[in-house]
Amino acid sequence: MACVVIAGAGIASLATAMLLAEDGHEVTVLERDPQPPTDPGRAWASWERRGVNQFRLPHLFVSRFRVELEQELPRAVTALDEAGTLRFNPLDLLPGQSAGDRREGDSEYEMLTGRRPVVEAVMASLAESTPGVILRRGVAVSGLLTRDSRADEAAGAVQVTGVRTSAGEELTADLVVDATGRRSGLARWLRDCGSAPVHDEAEDSGFVYYCRHFGAKGAALPAMLGPGMQEHGSVSSLTLPADNGTWAVVIVASAADRDLRGLRDAGRWSASVRAMPLIAHWIDAEPLSDQVAVIANIKDRHRSLVVDGQPVAVGVVALADAWACTNPSLGRGVSLGVMHGRVLRDTLRKSDPGDAPRFALDFHHATVTGMEPWYRATLHYDRHRLAEMDAEARGQAYEPGDPEWEAIRSLQFGARKDPGLLRCNLAIINTLRTPAEVLAEPGIRARATALGGSWRTGRLPGPDRAELTAIAAS
Repeated sequence: MACVVIAGAGIASLATAMLLAEDGHEVTVLERDPQPPTDPGRAWASWERRGVNQFRLPHLFVSRFRVELEQELPRAVTALDEAGTLRFNPLDLLPGQSAGDRREGDSEYEMLTGRRPVVEAVMASLAESTPGVILRRGVAVSGLLTRDSRADEAAGAVQVTGVRTSAGEELTADLVVDATGRRSGLARWLRDCGSAPVHDEAEDSGFVYYCRHFGAKGAALPAMLGPGMQEHGSVSSLTLPADNGTWAVVIVASAADRDLRGLRDAGRWSASVRAMPLIAHWIDAEPLSDQVAVIANIKDRHRSLVVDGQPVAVGVVALADAWACTNPSLGRGVSLGVMHGRVLRDTLRKSDPGDAPRFALDFHHATVTGMEPWYRATLHYDRHRLAEMDAEARGQAYEPGDPEWEAIRSLQFGARKDPGLLRCNLAIINTLRTPAEVLAEPGIRARATALGGSWRTGRLPGPDRAELTAIAAS
């Protein structure tokens, strides 16, 4: 059994700590934010997580999150249910007969979702009560411990043996897990140890999010008259159900779109939502804050400790957002983080961390095969959607000549007409099957083209560009 130190105590990190402890590993989790969570009922109002800039921004935990927890941490599902998180199946919320008759397997689309502080408070409480997990708050990792000799002279990999903390401690470990998120300092820590550069690709995702939360205790969730993510030319809208009678509404725009920066104003933001008839009723409730929350400068990022087939460091791995992160509008982040924790647990079952070079390569291979397709698919979608938004803002048609983009768009539009395509689209939305896997299913690509190939002319009702910019400037 291994002694593991995990840096960062987000949701994916906490789930990973519990998975490893249940296999008998000794796990210490270090979290730089000092304040412990309050009980879930008060977490939204009183818990501060200054190290997580998206802590109070809208989240949607797609069904892959529930699937992973039910399979691996069922007690977490029970605790989340007790805390008032929301279970819903989008098939139950769609109007009319658009979903068709219920089918075997439809339960896989059920989501278990809530506001980030509420969900994280539940996971933190469970982790703290898990034998084998020690959770220390107010303690940050400031650097890495390494051996004087290299673990593999031929490859030149630095051997990490533990961490230095902000409290001046040195904690040794068989494995160090960096789960510090988007702003991970792992590349710097390794450089300070004399490591060769890690593979690090990064670019601004190019999106900006204008967000508000609403609540209506005891009221039913607003009717879902269309997809949870709707696209209106140069903007998209998100309607995100949450816990305890709350939900969020988001307008997503290009960060380069100066004409829409007036959406920072609550009145203009509300007027824009009111102009979108399929979601206007979602703001007929009590706002949980008077201001519009804005988030921008979110990077798409990918890090790898294996370069040209060889690890640059061993005894340390990057997990979840510290490994790869993307624009959050597709709602995949936490689900992918929990999946990655399971990948780490499974690698530890098969590979001895004592053979550090072999373990590093085994975890890298498992990450590339099991996780990377989701990162690449998200990046593909983001780049196309951002370019489409920018083209719409210029009054131009977006014609990239990419057959995969054409197929995805056709599938999305065809899902409004065909219950089978709807379920294929939900499988992608819920991080159950990648777009490539869905489109490879027999007949799906052809059916999507036949029913959804006219997607350019099938826009949802809402403001055109001139109306939207006029509202933002009013």
